[in-house]
Amino acid sequence: MLNPFAPAGRQDVMCTVHVVNTFDNLAAHVELDDGVKIEPGDEVLVHGKPIIVPYGETMIERRKATITRANWLEKRWVKLTGDLEFMELLEFSFSGEEL
Repeated sequence: MLNPFAPAGRQDVMCTVHVVNTFDNLAAHVELDDGVKIEPGDEVLVHGKPIIVPYGETMIERRKATITRANWLEKRWVKLTGDLEFMELLEFSFSGEEL
């Protein structure tokens, strides 16, 4: 049996980074080349200087990215705790005012 604590490895790929800084949208999105799939627990590090996009503009850049694959234990942990971490992303607001 494989060691569940052993690192699963690294992979370097090229990627396209889309950054948007407009009134309607503030977003950054990374598309990995060659159909590379990211699985639960994997980490992606995009190399290079920070991308600074002036207000009202969109920028697209090609960069190198390193994918660090999660080992067996990390994958299981993410699957077990993923729902709990998702709840941290939610923002709830309660007020005494009637709608």
